[in-house]
Amino acid sequence: MPGHPPPSAPGPLPGHLEPRLLRAFVAVAEDLHFTRAAARLYVAQQALSRDIRRLERELGADLFVRTTRRVEPTADGERLLPYARRFLQAHDALLDAFARPGGTERPLLVDVNSPGLVGDRVLERARRLAPDSELMARYESGLTGAAAELLAGRLDASFGRFAGLDPAVRARLEQRLVRYEPMAVVLPEGHPLAEREELPLAALAGETVYAGAGNPRTLEWTDLARHLFEDRGIRLAPPAPVAVGPEEFRRVMAKTRVPVLAVTGFPAPAGTVLRALVDPVPLSPVSLVWRRGLTHPGIEALTCAAAELAGEEGWLTHHREGWVPPGESLVLMTHA
Repeated sequence: MPGHPPPSAPGPLPGHLEPRLLRAFVAVAEDLHFTRAAARLYVAQQALSRDIRRLERELGADLFVRTTRRVEPTADGERLLPYARRFLQAHDALLDAFARPGGTERPLLVDVNSPGLVGDRVLERARRLAPDSELMARYESGLTGAAAELLAGRLDASFGRFAGLDPAVRARLEQRLVRYEPMAVVLPEGHPLAEREELPLAALAGETVYAGAGNPRTLEWTDLARHLFEDRGIRLAPPAPVAVGPEEFRRVMAKTRVPVLAVTGFPAPAGTVLRALVDPVPLSPVSLVWRRGLTHPGIEALTCAAAELAGEEGWLTHHREGWVPPGESLVLMTHA
């Protein structure tokens, strides 16, 4: 129609291109091989391919011709290459100019939420992948609280349900989906529901379940619980002071005897039992989250470690059978 661009017309260029995306492009353009380029960058091949597709989307251009036997730059890829190289040279020179004395790299601060869960395991693997980088753990439950620290520069990475964050906050962060984590409930010993090895969701009808209501650091978790409990007759426990530490957690649970929503890897304190939820299996989508534009070898190691563990243990396959909040996949795809 007159006055409208043809369907193939590119959209406006983004105001910001991440150095990581350009570094991925240069590596593939120079090696002409995704597997070799991924090894060179210490990232998973799947993550490298995802970054190339994202760069192509942001530029509105195909950068490579891919066949089963070879990879070659397109005309647009050839045109981009010298610009990308000059940009990365300037970027690295800037970082060198403000490097710490002796060339030491600053530590990467990673909030894994709780010991033994997904974030802790990814961090452990990442430390082996990047032994020269200092990746320091923090243990502060809640992605909503961590996101504020990420944007303020007081924290570098965290884990949690990305779709549960405010859209304005999500726009300033990056994420990589790590796992669809099966959910469970923690019950005090002797609770009638504790007799079952697995707990159908329907068995919680009429129960009041605590899911962090009133804790400003875990709004994304409480929102997940609301979606799960909706139309199932499960009541969300009202706001209450947060029980900090296993002893206080156990004391409060023994007193109130209110089930607590958790994930299957949660370390249940003494005097409590953990029961997996089924029929259907509810899943908590856990992402690695970091500040947009942040470059650090530790971030690359974390994304690679997450991809390796997800592939080895099938962390991203459960969603085909279980329950996830409505609209969750669309948010994650938009920010992939």
